[in-house]
Amino acid sequence: MLKRIFLFIFLFFSIFLALTITFYFISLSPVDPQNQAFIDFTVPKGQPAQLIAKRLKELGLIKSSFVFKLLIYKKNLSNQLQAGKFQLSPAMSLEKIIDTLTKGSQDYWITFPEGLRVEEYAELLANKNPSIDKSSFILAAKPFEGRLFPDTYRIPQSESIEGIVQLLTDTFKSKSPTEEDKVIIIASLIEREAKHQSDRALISGVIYNRLSLGMPLQVDATIQYIIGRSGNWWPKNLSKEDLQINSPFNTYLNPGLPPKPIANPGLASLKAALNPAKTNYLYYLSDAQGNNHYAASLEEHNQNIAKYLNR
Repeated sequence: MLKRIFLFIFLFFSIFLALTITFYFISLSPVDPQNQAFIDFTVPKGQPAQLIAKRLKELGLIKSSFVFKLLIYKKNLSNQLQAGKFQLSPAMSLEKIIDTLTKGSQDYWITFPEGLRVEEYAELLANKNPSIDKSSFILAAKPFEGRLFPDTYRIPQSESIEGIVQLLTDTFKSKSPTEEDKVIIIASLIEREAKHQSDRALISGVIYNRLSLGMPLQVDATIQYIIGRSGNWWPKNLSKEDLQINSPFNTYLNPGLPPKPIANPGLASLKAALNPAKTNYLYYLSDAQGNNHYAASLEEHNQNIAKYLNR
């Protein structure tokens, strides 16, 4: 009798194991090998494997959400599931779908930091998507310098250069507190000159004060914008000859603002350009630690130079 019980248990587990293995391998196969139609499948950033599995099963793209999760955890791929848009088909095997979700996103994430110029945007884009021609992007985007909002974006691999420029300018329109050219130009100067948040409104005040007196702005960042080249878009060590370069962007030679923004400012600099600090400062300098020191007169400014720069 006992022998029969053991035999029954053995047969039960053997059948269960066989069915489990069969179920596992069936689950690996495509839902419908003949259905080559693609379905757009979007994975939001941070969505866990459980929800992805559930949605794949509901859309008829996989046979088992359990086996999907099992493979993800077995291969330690939880942190490799990408956010973005994917094209998946019922004709794809489960392993092919997982491979696509971990390696083949049709979108890419890209962050444009505050204060970059169009050429730097082009370099970042080309690094993310080698199919983008840097020269073509610069040509399309240069007229919108200052209005290419710095932010983090999810961009389809197939997006055109024109579409990317449209995305950046539309984001600027939706997030910027101003559309006024003068303010955007000032914001671009602030973005390049301010090392700390507390400096933005103060630098803004200096710019407005000098403009009201008809004084040249003498903003080093405008010279950097003129002479910057690939590999060093914002050269730090400016010579006396650099300050004499004949260019409408040279704020040492030309009073008033440069004709266009020199960079793409973020929200903080745009707000500072709209709300300058009310001071009598006309000068500032940055010491070796990146701290700004302000002065209301040339005499005071020269004292700051002696104190903070000529040590």
